[in-house]
Amino acid sequence: MRDEHTKIAIACQGGGSHTAFTAGALQRLLPEIARPEYDLVGFSGTSGGAICALLGWYGHVDPDLSPGALLGEFWTDLKATTPADRFVNDFTVGLIELRTMGVGLPQYSPSQTPAGRMAERELRSLLERHIDFERVRSLSDTIRDRRQSEDVVLPALLVSAIEVLTGDFRVFRGHEMSADTVLASAAEPGIFDAVDVDGGHYWDGLFSKNPPVRDFSMSDDIPDPDEVWLIQINPSTRSNVPRSQAEIADRRNELGGNTALEQEVEFIEQVNEWVDAGYLPDRYTHTDIRRVRFDEELRWSTKLDRSPDLIDELFRTGRERAGSFLADRAADARPTNYSEDP
Repeated sequence: MRDEHTKIAIACQGGGSHTAFTAGALQRLLPEIARPEYDLVGFSGTSGGAICALLGWYGHVDPDLSPGALLGEFWTDLKATTPADRFVNDFTVGLIELRTMGVGLPQYSPSQTPAGRMAERELRSLLERHIDFERVRSLSDTIRDRRQSEDVVLPALLVSAIEVLTGDFRVFRGHEMSADTVLASAAEPGIFDAVDVDGGHYWDGLFSKNPPVRDFSMSDDIPDPDEVWLIQINPSTRSNVPRSQAEIADRRNELGGNTALEQEVEFIEQVNEWVDAGYLPDRYTHTDIRRVRFDEELRWSTKLDRSPDLIDELFRTGRERAGSFLADRAADARPTNYSEDP
């Protein structure tokens, strides 16, 4: 019976290169979710998390693809491996390090230098090399039709961005997916120009839903999940009070990303209270938020670092933390056997 299945949604927080951790975690989580006791209701993501969510969704729903392989191939291509790539990568990371330390350097907008446009072209080329966006939209349309005509649970895809001029949040669905919508979610100000989509001008989704969580419960065509597996990149806590300019910049970046995330989580917790009190219709269920945490205190500048060693280490850590997450979840679900005293 379908009611016996656990409905899972996966939400991927943004974090630049740190979301290689997310890719590694998805490689470990998705084979687990393919088991028959689960129904996967959707993926969501923001910025680098949006890219991982899209790759995971695409590999999961296309029978000719493997999500684990797709994630690995994309991030392998993203690494700075050639001498020229390594030089540009090291220069960029070093420049960000100096700025976060308070060193006075000339400030240029992405529209004043070719660097931002070059980075956008390279990321667009990489996305289009690994993702057939026409195929993505077609698969999404098929999934929407099957949800309406059949008693079947199939995963939605949600990617967030913010409209620069109006400040309105937007969540792009699978049938709207293109290189532009993904770039819009990843367009961090100061690095990329705002990306035009449907006449709107969009910046990084880190300013809005990071990642979308409440939309799983608010969308009429998505079954309310029993659990959201939230892959969190920014650490919730720090071991020491930030004192230096660099430490303050690092923590401000983390808190900025987590503020949007916690607003999404607080909404779900409020809905849970209403569900438990019997205030809402039966289609709404109690949704547990379970987190796969990165929780490493890395410098903000490393979110732009494409060094192969860093990417590989993040992948390994993601797989390990996801494995621990699944083991802990299984232990929580295991019934405890009590023996009577003789």
